[in-house]
Amino acid sequence: MQRKTANGSSARREELLAIAAEMFAAQGFLATTVREIADTAGILSGSLYHHFDSKESMVDEILRDFLDSQQRAYNEVLREHTDAREVIIELVRVSFRSIGSYQQAIAIFQNESKYLSQFERFSYLKQISQSFERTWLQVLQQGLKAGVFRADLNPKLVYRFIRDTVWTTVHWYNPRGRLSTDTIADQYITILCDGIIAR
Repeated sequence: MQRKTANGSSARREELLAIAAEMFAAQGFLATTVREIADTAGILSGSLYHHFDSKESMVDEILRDFLDSQQRAYNEVLREHTDAREVIIELVRVSFRSIGSYQQAIAIFQNESKYLSQFERFSYLKQISQSFERTWLQVLQQGLKAGVFRADLNPKLVYRFIRDTVWTTVHWYNPRGRLSTDTIADQYITILCDGIIAR
């Protein structure tokens, strides 16, 4: 009986986090109140505090879940591939797959990181952003050194181009649409690696 109760509580937490994530992504963290989240969930505000002590705790959990998953995905790519071209391609693929699984969390990360990073509790946001950047730059620099990528490329600009191109997809991607994240990734990889000029 206790296990059933615990599972029920866990499922309820996940439901509340999903509701909060959707609202934070759609209307902003500051503009979203605990009461609005509770109203959308069909509970009293006081009941929400049985699961979370604040909306900061909610956004913290939403962001950490996404960022931990992304870090694991990147680490797995680095373990399984050594060729710089393959690594870049797979990093793009796992990033797009994250959009399919963490669309709201990614939007929150993009929209709210600057604000949240002012607070010590969210200092990890800047750290993880820097860690992600180092991962991409290391691969790009290795590829330049090995002659895999063009010698005239600026690794930091290439990283920013890929980052902005991939992650802004979160704002228009429709999970119920005709294009899967894998299909979009394949098209973006083709453009990235082969360009758009017919040969």
